[in-house]
Amino acid sequence: MDTEFCIEALEDAFRLHGRPEIFNTDQGSQFTSPRFTQPLLDATVKVSMDGRGRWMDNVMIERLWRSLEYECVYLHAFETGSAARAGIGKWIDFYDTEHPHSALGGRTPVEAHQGPDLKAAA
Repeated sequence: MDTEFCIEALEDAFRLHGRPEIFNTDQGSQFTSPRFTQPLLDATVKVSMDGRGRWMDNVMIERLWRSLEYECVYLHAFETGSAARAGIGKWIDFYDTEHPHSALGGRTPVEAHQGPDLKAAA
């Protein structure tokens, strides 16, 4: 993974989802380069980088990746990119709309963040 790839992904995310309040990464050279951080700073996005004492910044997304790996990727051992895309997409849809989360009081992420009526539309 190089800086240009990461910049393209960042630009796509801004275009598709708008500007976040905070952007968290590790301290890889692709993320610490001024070429990558400047678009974030220009958009007034707070940049957070994991480091000693910063594990809490990233704990929720790390838990999501662990769940994805153990509940989906490792169980299915997808043989093609298209199979992985479809399988992971199906798992994320399940995780967001059907799987209750104890940290959310037994609600799904969709219910917790956008209201219970959206679940029926999803």
